[in-house]
Amino acid sequence: MAAEVVAGAFLTVSLEVLSGRIRSIMDFVRRNKVDAGLLNKLEIMLLSVKGVLNDAEKKQVSDSNVRQWLQKLNDAIHDAEDLVDEINTEALRCEIEGRQSQSSTIGVLFNQVCNLISSRLNVKDVEQRINDILNTLKYIVDQKQHLGLSEVGAQPITSFRRSCATAWVEESDIYGRDADKQAVIDFLLSDEVDGDKLSVLPIVGMGGMGKTTLAQLVYKQIDDKVVEKPFNIKAWITVSGESDVLTLTKKIYEEVANSSSSTVDEAFKLQLKLKEFLNGKKVLLVLDDVWNVDHKRWCDLKSSFESTAHGTKIIVTTRSAKVASDLGTLPKHDLQIIPEEDCWKLFKKHAFGNVEPSVDLDLEVIGRKIVQKCNGLPLAVKSLGSLLHSVQDLKDWKNVLNNDIWNLREDNILPALWLSYYYLPPYLKRCFAYCSIFPKDYKIDKKDLILWWMAQDLIQPQKIKTLEEVGEEYIEDLVSRSFFKYCSWREGLIEVDH
Repeated sequence: MAAEVVAGAFLTVSLEVLSGRIRSIMDFVRRNKVDAGLLNKLEIMLLSVKGVLNDAEKKQVSDSNVRQWLQKLNDAIHDAEDLVDEINTEALRCEIEGRQSQSSTIGVLFNQVCNLISSRLNVKDVEQRINDILNTLKYIVDQKQHLGLSEVGAQPITSFRRSCATAWVEESDIYGRDADKQAVIDFLLSDEVDGDKLSVLPIVGMGGMGKTTLAQLVYKQIDDKVVEKPFNIKAWITVSGESDVLTLTKKIYEEVANSSSSTVDEAFKLQLKLKEFLNGKKVLLVLDDVWNVDHKRWCDLKSSFESTAHGTKIIVTTRSAKVASDLGTLPKHDLQIIPEEDCWKLFKKHAFGNVEPSVDLDLEVIGRKIVQKCNGLPLAVKSLGSLLHSVQDLKDWKNVLNNDIWNLREDNILPALWLSYYYLPPYLKRCFAYCSIFPKDYKIDKKDLILWWMAQDLIQPQKIKTLEEVGEEYIEDLVSRSFFKYCSWREGLIEVDH
């Protein structure tokens, strides 16, 4: 998801933290003769805008004016944070220097602090900056009525905790793709196509169609289809926006050679090294999520595979028909939507668990209507099934079915995925919103991510669990809801989907 779309959730936690920090410096500013009433007004103003953030977060997807309003609010909050940081830093400095002086002169701490305050903090400047921020916030708050923003809750849907999803898809989680799977497997097991040593099959479809899922499935199963393994080497590379020859060649070399890093920093030398390693070997390479490609760079990259054995295959997954045309040696394999009944089976599995459920008829009626709105997209079906996992309240299901978000189509965000985000519990929404600082398909060790969440006070303390344990639960929940996924090649590494 785009960073601006998740801004509302992160603004909420910023406001909460800022309000707490304002209260923490109140005694200090009073001792320094700063008008504490101004800070009280600032906190009240922040609370007044916090109430409409859920509504703004929902409407920004379709209303550019709301997006601009949120950006202006974000800028004003940053100004307030800067000011509070400066005051807090001065308060800490006074406290430290006061403690140092106390060790030599008992009883003068208070006077020492007062002297330091009066000599360092410019009262008029602080009050003027607070007034400027208040005026800006007042203007922003007044605009909420013109934008039709009101105080509404996100009505988070609470589901039972589930075991963490695996890194790679299981066949039992795929419905309506038998013909597609067989077509790709036939391609992989075929002899040379039209005499070409290297064959490239593009798998094309819109986001959420299941391109990566299909490629994962055949990548896992191909070795089980014949007695002798059909490929000497298999490699999976997630490309995303990266089309630099050196970077991609290095990724491929490190994957096929099982090397953690390559010291070669020239594309030509690295291509020769990769070419030598692949000499005479039959290779299966998957280039997943290719967004754009330069034809010359693709030719340079492909040249490393000239030494491979006949029957070497490359699968490319992409949303772009142009990429498919530029890279493919075969006609593209277009993925179509899956039949509605298969969508219902997929939804039912994630909404009710792996056991065959005795579905409440009222829930089934609503569930099938939700599935219809997913328009045959497996990722959308899975996301909403996970959202409603073990939820038995008919009202929650109706809220999802009748939500206005179904009508939103901007920013290439599927309404079903936006709904899954919108209904996240606030603590998960903020943690996922934090991940908007990372680029698409960014991979990060989950332990590092938990530490960053802790540093931003995004993890809610629990009496019987450490913050690290709570963070682990957050990650498991986000994986199960398809916002994160685990990487197959290194334990503990997760990929952020947005």
